[in-house]
Amino acid sequence: MEHPISEFKTKRGIARILAACRNTGDGLAWAWRSEAAFRQEVVLIAFATVAALLLPLSAFQKLALIGVLILVLIVEIINSAIEAVVDRISLERHPLSKVAKDMGSAAVALSLLLAAATWAVVLYSRFF
Repeated sequence: MEHPISEFKTKRGIARILAACRNTGDGLAWAWRSEAAFRQEVVLIAFATVAALLLPLSAFQKLALIGVLILVLIVEIINSAIEAVVDRISLERHPLSKVAKDMGSAAVALSLLLAAATWAVVLYSRFF
């Protein structure tokens, strides 16, 4: 028995890689244009990344500091995708829609807490 294949999954080889790159660019551009939280996080992360690179830390510590910041952006994008899917299904208020959006928001908050804790531990261990 053959399973149905989405028309969006028909590309192979280099065409698939190019389409994936194009889709990535479209997703990042949409997040930048449409999501104020994403823009704010990008600006904050840009400054924090420069700071991490300038601090007298090991390469691994710098990777940890920058990595948790990138994780925040990843979770923010996933949260925005969840919100878009929920809104695509229906714009009416529904308890399950609220749950989905609230859980996405909670995921962002947890990623921010992880980032803050990572920065606190690395900086404390280095300077105190």
